[in-house]
Amino acid sequence: MKLLFAVWAFVLATVAASQTAMAGDRAVVARRDAFGGACARCELSGRKLAGAYFMGANFAGAALVGSDLRGAQFMGSIFVGADLSRADLSGAGFLGANFTGANLTAARLRAAEAHGVSFAGANLAGADLREVQAPGADFSGAGLQHANLQAAELIAAIMRHVDARGADFRGAEMRGAVLSGGKFDKASFRGTALDGAILAGGAFDGADFQGASLDHVILAGADLSHAEGLRQEQLDEACADGRTRVPPGLTAKLCAGRLLVHTPPPLPPAPPVPRFFLGGP
Repeated sequence: MKLLFAVWAFVLATVAASQTAMAGDRAVVARRDAFGGACARCELSGRKLAGAYFMGANFAGAALVGSDLRGAQFMGSIFVGADLSRADLSGAGFLGANFTGANLTAARLRAAEAHGVSFAGANLAGADLREVQAPGADFSGAGLQHANLQAAELIAAIMRHVDARGADFRGAEMRGAVLSGGKFDKASFRGTALDGAILAGGAFDGADFQGASLDHVILAGADLSHAEGLRQEQLDEACADGRTRVPPGLTAKLCAGRLLVHTPPPLPPAPPVPRFFLGGP
């Protein structure tokens, strides 16, 4: 009887220890996949952080080069000046996040949700932004050279002074977007919905507008003289001011009344990345 009791006690102790270890493992995983507080200039390059949850976290200046952040959630978090080059952020959510001045060169953000997110001054050159949902997002001063934004939702997005040379906006929803003072040379707007957008200033040398919808578009000082694929019926749906230039043989009707859209001045230099100290003098 004593032997049987000893064996049973050992079994119970083994099960309890196993359950404790499993609970400990879950806690470790939870801590690893949930981030908050301040971790400025943290080194997380190459980490596997798919599905991670960043809640109110401050990762200003952090390094996440090549990290796996697929499906991660960035809620109210700060990534000002962070390096996310070549990171995979496919399907991630960026509610209330700030990526001002971040390096997202060649990053993958396909089908990410970035409603109203700030990418001002960020480097998104060569980034994969296909099907990204970024209505109202701020791309002011961002680098979008050769970025892929096919079928992106960019309704009312702000693109002041962007460098989007060679960018691909084919099939994107850009209704009400503000494209002012930017470089869009060789960009593709094939089949893009630009209804109600504002094109103020900016260069569109070699930009392709074949099949683009320009209903109620305002052209204010935009240089479209060397744009490709434009047809008269497209321009008939838009209106322009006297400074706007269109390809030879085409005309743009003047907007009724006084047009108050002005090309904005150049953006000021980006502020330095803030420094944070995590304890100690």
